[in-house]
Order: sequence, then C-alpha cells, then structure tokens
Amino acid sequence: METDQINPESMSHNSSSFQSLKNKPYSIMVTGSTGFIGSRLISNLTKNGYSVKGMSRRKMPQTSNVKYVQADVFEPEELERALNGIEVAYYLLHSMEGNKEQWKEFANREKIQAQNFLKAATNAGVKRIIYLGGLVNDSLSLSPHMKSRKEVGEILASGGIPVTELRASLIIGSQGGSYAMLRYLVERLPVMVCPSWVKSLAQPIAVDDVIEYLRGCMEKPETSGNIYEIGGPDKITYEELMRVYAKYLGKKLFVIQIPFLTTRLSSYWVDLITPVKASLARPLIDSLVHDTIVTDDSISKIIQVSLKSVIESIDIATQEIRDNPPTTPLKEERTGFKINQKLLMASLIAMALIGTTYYWLDDRSELFEPIWLFAGIIWYVAIITAIIFIKSKTRLGFLIGGILSWVTLAFWLFDNFYVLFDTSLIMDQPNELITIRNFIWTGLSALAVIASHNTFHKVIDYQFKGKPI
Repeated sequence: METDQINPESMSHNSSSFQSLKNKPYSIMVTGSTGFIGSRLISNLTKNGYSVKGMSRRKMPQTSNVKYVQADVFEPEELERALNGIEVAYYLLHSMEGNKEQWKEFANREKIQAQNFLKAATNAGVKRIIYLGGLVNDSLSLSPHMKSRKEVGEILASGGIPVTELRASLIIGSQGGSYAMLRYLVERLPVMVCPSWVKSLAQPIAVDDVIEYLRGCMEKPETSGNIYEIGGPDKITYEELMRVYAKYLGKKLFVIQIPFLTTRLSSYWVDLITPVKASLARPLIDSLVHDTIVTDDSISKIIQVSLKSVIESIDIATQEIRDNPPTTPLKEERTGFKINQKLLMASLIAMALIGTTYYWLDDRSELFEPIWLFAGIIWYVAIITAIIFIKSKTRLGFLIGGILSWVTLAFWLFDNFYVLFDTSLIMDQPNELITIRNFIWTGLSALAVIASHNTFHKVIDYQFKGKPI
C-alpha cells in the first residue's frame, strides 16, 4: 500500500541521512521509550550500533547509548526542544489507558498528540517519522480505537515530513496487553464465555519481528512515505489462538460463544478476570472485531524478516516472563493480601457449612418452599463460583465474594429483626438456637465483607501484565 511517491532527490537525501545516523549520536528519537514497543526498539537499535534519544514523561537515568529526554507531548515547547537535532523520529504514542473519563476522550487526545508532534517535528527539522499503527480494513466501519489509529497516521502524513506507517496485526510479546489478556484468560478459565469476535481472523506477529520491521524501515530509505501491513505467517482466529495457548500449557479449553456480548461488556469481563484494565482491554478487543489480516505483503520484498509462528511467539513470550518477571512497586499495607485471601476463602467455606443448619436445625417449614430452596441453590452456586475465582486471584472472585457477604449479612440480620422490633421480616420467627446462630453468622459475614474489600482493592497492586501474584 503506497501513499504519494517520493521523488529521487528526496530518496537521495534520505539515503545520505541514513548513512550518517551512526555518525550523528542521538539523532534518532524513540517516543514512548519506556513502553512495550519503545523499550524493545531502543534495546534493538543500541545493539545494532545506534545512539538513541528516548522520550518519556518522567525523568529517566542515562545509559551509555541512550539519552532520555523528559517531555510531555501536550506541551509543544517541551516537545520541540526534545526533537531538536533529531533526524528520524519513531512515533509510538497512544492514549488508550486511563480512567473512564479519559477513555471517552482518547480519540481527541490522540489527535492533539499527533498534531503537536507534527508541528514540533517540522519546526525542529526532523527528516523522517516512522509510525506504528494498527492493521485496518478501510472498507469497513472501524471501531473508535482503530479509527483513531488510522487518523493519527493521516495527521502525521499531512505535513511535509515523509512518514513510514506500519500497520500491525495482533502483537505477541511478554509485556504486551494482548499476550497478558490471552495468558490470564486461558490460565484461569477452563470454560471460556466469548462473544462473536473470537471468530475474527488475525495474523499474530511476534514483537521482535515488529521491532525488526521498525529498524528496517529506518535503514531502507525506499520505505519513506509509504504504508505497509505486517503480520505473522499464521492466519488464525482468536479462539484458535486461545486453544493453541491452552495446548501449549497442556490444558483443555471449552469455549461457549455468546453473540450478544458486546466489546464493552467483554472489556469489563477481562478487567475482572485479568490484570488488564478495561481501558486497555477495550481497544484491544475493538481491534479484534474485524479480520486483521495482511492483504499487501510488499514490505517482505524490502525488509527480509524470518517471521516466527504463533507457537514460537507464545513460547518466547512465556519464557521471557518466567526468566525475567516484571517488577512493580507495591503499596505499603497493614494487612497482607494473602492473609485476606485465605481469610475470605475460609469465611465463605464456613458460611456454606453453617448454612446447611437451615435444613437440619431450623424447624420452619417455609425453608422447604420452592422459592427458598431455589434461593439456597443460587447461594451455594455463588459461593462455589467465588471460591474458584478467588483461588485464581481474580477481581471477579473478590467481587462475587463481597456481594455475597453483604447479601448474607443483611439476610441474617433481617432474620433476627424480631429481637429488637418484635416482628419478622422475611419468614416466621426463628427459634432460640437459630437466633444465636444468626448472630454468630453475622459476625462471620462481616469478616468476609472486610476481607473481600481488602482483597478486591489490593489485587491490582499485586498482579499486573505478565506476572501472577
């Protein structure tokens, strides 16, 4: 796929510029330098003899071949100063993460970012921009995320600086959101409830292959001003991808497809099951709604990359996580997560055991009416479900456990309502033994409420992309 043709004079200028990059230290800029792609690209470039500038919003220590500059893309003056002396700039910025309000504005934020960057790069005399976007089908109605990715490329290319745009399919790498989502879903759920988007085709590509293409575009001046599609050698649906990973782990996976499950609901589900926040899961899922397969592989004739298969990509990413698990600062806490987790599980098990006394100590016939028997079944199913998900350390388990504890606490208090107000609310007045049991049970439920609250909020500090607790 090509945009405007680059004239021979421009090509010659790009060629000579490329030859001088190694002789001009720090004339290459990588934005998003601490991110999933940016950090790997910097590592690859320095290993190949380049000195690189990395741009970050926070202050970073310098290394032998990397000079970090602190700049905010929403501050044009900072951005222009950071780009001063740069010949080739890699644009690896996005605004996908954040809270709910920031998510609503992400497209506008990405538009402003791209406009600011283009203006600053033009003023600073940047000669080339290389942009990594998403693989899109221009003939289809695009999701907000994919539409924004496409528009960012158009904004960058609207100026006088030649832009090379790579449009990638699903990227598999140890620190990537797509891999984290895949890994945690498959590892934690033997039965997968999925929407129709799991049937969409993709060409997953290993992150290291993406990096090779990014470096190759800089080293091949003929790529300047063009748009290229990149993907791995395998065309596969997301459901098949999950099955491949399950087989890699030696697990069996059962998939139940629910057509009406929207991308928004899917992102909330992912948020509760995995460490991938809904704000990041949403654009990842959006990108899977339509097929993302390469229709023009012309870049393979310019940049030769030995593409890794899906299973090779998964194996490399998994081994990297095992050998070099990511680190993150943990918040100080008065009570430990594991203590609260065990306390919640023990409380739920105790609640389930004590709950059986309704059927052999309680003398009220109402308990055996269909509505109360049905309620009891739902209650026990909820306890079992909560325990399973709590054991897997998912926020969904702690959420179910918390709601269940609150409902149970309210039920037992209402059952003893007669003690203070001499009237019953939910059924006939219980006997003295059941009344005592209800008060004991209330304390147990309160303990479960506290434990579920602690674990639900603390689990975010303990689990994150790629690493279990």
